[in-house]
Amino acid sequence: MARVLIPLAQGCEELEAVTVIDLLRRAGIEVVTAGLEDGPVTCSRGVVLVPDTTLDAVLGDDFDMMVLPGGLPGADHLNQDPRVIRLLRQMADRGKYTAAICAAPKVLASAGLLQGRQATSYPGVLDALDLPDTARKDAPVVVDERVITSRGPGTAMDFALELIEKLAGREQRDTVESALVRP
Repeated sequence: MARVLIPLAQGCEELEAVTVIDLLRRAGIEVVTAGLEDGPVTCSRGVVLVPDTTLDAVLGDDFDMMVLPGGLPGADHLNQDPRVIRLLRQMADRGKYTAAICAAPKVLASAGLLQGRQATSYPGVLDALDLPDTARKDAPVVVDERVITSRGPGTAMDFALELIEKLAGREQRDTVESALVRP
C-alpha cells in the first residue's frame, strides 16, 4: 500500500488539505498528516484540523509521495521550514512523488524541484518568483514526471484524483471518482 505524507501548517487551505486526505484514504492509500509543530492546526478559514503526528516524528519514515496543501500563510510556513525543503529534496532524489497545490508550488520551487519543469499554481504565485526554467501552465493539474501541481481549492478534487491514479492506478481512481457522483 502506498504511503503519503501531508504536512499541515498553520493557515493551510482546509478545502485542499481535507479533500486530498479524504480522497486518498477512500482509495485505500495510507495518509499521514503531520503538523509542523505539536497540536491542532488552525486553517486559513478557521477550521481546526488535528494532525496524526508531528513532522519531527516522521522525518525518518519512508513515503511514496509528499503532498503540500496551499493557502496563506500555510504555504509560507511550509516554505520557511528547512525540514520540509529537506524532505522534498530527499523524496525527489529517491524518485518519489512530490505534489503541491495553490500557493504551495512555491515550496517545490524553493526546493529546486521546478527547475526545467512544467507547473501550475494559484494565479500569480509562480509568476512572482524568478523561475526562468519553469514553464507555467494554466491547467487544473500539471504532471511533469514525478512532480504534480494544481491551481487551488476549485481544482483540489481533480488534483487528488490524479494523485490516486499515480499511486494506485486508473481503475482505483475511477472507482473513487464514480462514488463521488461528479458531473
